Amino acid sequence: MTKMKTKKAVAARFKVTASGKLKHAQPGKRHLMNGKAPKRKRQLRNPAVLFDSLAKTYKRMMCVE
Repeated sequence: MTKMKTKKAVAARFKVTASGKLKHAQPGKRHLMNGKAPKRKRQLRNPAVLFDSLAKTYKRMMCVE
């Protein structure tokens, strides 16, 4: 069986933490920032952890187990 190739699009968007979870940037901070409250913009700065159901699929795409 051949080696699995890493999906580079997934690898660029997610980083694996030391505990094996997937960390990603929050969506919604590229444009139209005037209409968003300062609290919302501040909270969007922090990275989020992906929930387990999708994390399993994305880890397989990244060839991380």
